[in-house]
Amino acid sequence: MIRTLVVPRAGELAFEDTEEPPLAEGLFRAETAYTGLSAGTELTWFRGTSPWFAAGWDGDLGLFERGRPAQAFPVRRLGYMEVARVTDSRTSVTAPGDLVAMAYGHATVVHGDPLAQAVVPVPADLDPVLGVYVAHLGPICVNGLLHAAADVGGRELADGVRGRMVLVTGGGAIGLLVGLLARVHGAAEVVVADPTPQRRAAAEALGLQARDDTPDLARDLKTRWRHGPADRGADVVFQCRGTAAALATALRCLRPQGTVVDLAFYVGGADDVRLGEEFHHNGLSLVCAQIGRVPRGLAHLWDRRRLATETLGLLAGHGRLVREVLVTDVLPLDEAPRVVAELSARQRHALTVVFAGPAA
Repeated sequence: MIRTLVVPRAGELAFEDTEEPPLAEGLFRAETAYTGLSAGTELTWFRGTSPWFAAGWDGDLGLFERGRPAQAFPVRRLGYMEVARVTDSRTSVTAPGDLVAMAYGHATVVHGDPLAQAVVPVPADLDPVLGVYVAHLGPICVNGLLHAAADVGGRELADGVRGRMVLVTGGGAIGLLVGLLARVHGAAEVVVADPTPQRRAAAEALGLQARDDTPDLARDLKTRWRHGPADRGADVVFQCRGTAAALATALRCLRPQGTVVDLAFYVGGADDVRLGEEFHHNGLSLVCAQIGRVPRGLAHLWDRRRLATETLGLLAGHGRLVREVLVTDVLPLDEAPRVVAELSARQRHALTVVFAGPAA
């Protein structure tokens, strides 16, 4: 029997049990050890606010079509931060006993297809809880730095941050990992801006500077970060909070002709983004670092596996700190409905919640 966490209707989370099919040739069977909660994305499914409920996606044209929803309740695929132990295999890619990182949702068992899914071996000396970052969320962060590098003609992660003044707007798990990556790759200064005191404390625990996201932030940073006459502000901003207000802050804090690398997922409008103000007068750029694409022209050098390898490198050097600061809860999977409801109601604060599965 496979137990899967689903959203039967807005505001409700439940488990659905299905019979497990025979293992097909070319696949492997694995039991979940840990599955991480990506609260920003998953709460849009839980609340019914995801844009997929209102529009369909034409992949060929690259357009959303309003009035043709791509998703309706129940939502049966949640989550993309899984670590699983292989128990049986019909492929040479994995063997029983292997620990792998994947993105398949909150389910107790997966039949993995190495030809269709990213399957990343988790090293034996890595805390398996940290494996939740390896297959998808970590690569999102690495891809953000890669876009910053490409923006200045670089090809390596350090090229976009080395010696530069870096601002990260949004201190969730993605923002904090991006900030840590920027520090590790040689940024002169890294400031994380977030209105939540617990997130600012986490940023400082990672060795980053932390500031409240207030109207004075842009003036303060531009007073401090001076590059020349009429040239002040952050060299690059990583926008990691899915609100228009955070994007507006990111644009206000940039130096002229700077770039916002946007990793956020937005579900609402953008009334706070005044394109006729700093964006226009400072000649700014806004680049979306969406995980489905590496920067144009770098696909021959970078793929999902290399993004995951860079994630493993970060965790190898700083895993203990990441485990201490970012993983705020490790709980049984049975507690997921309660925890998600508390997060949605803002009755609970968390950076990364990890649920333990049968193979933990």
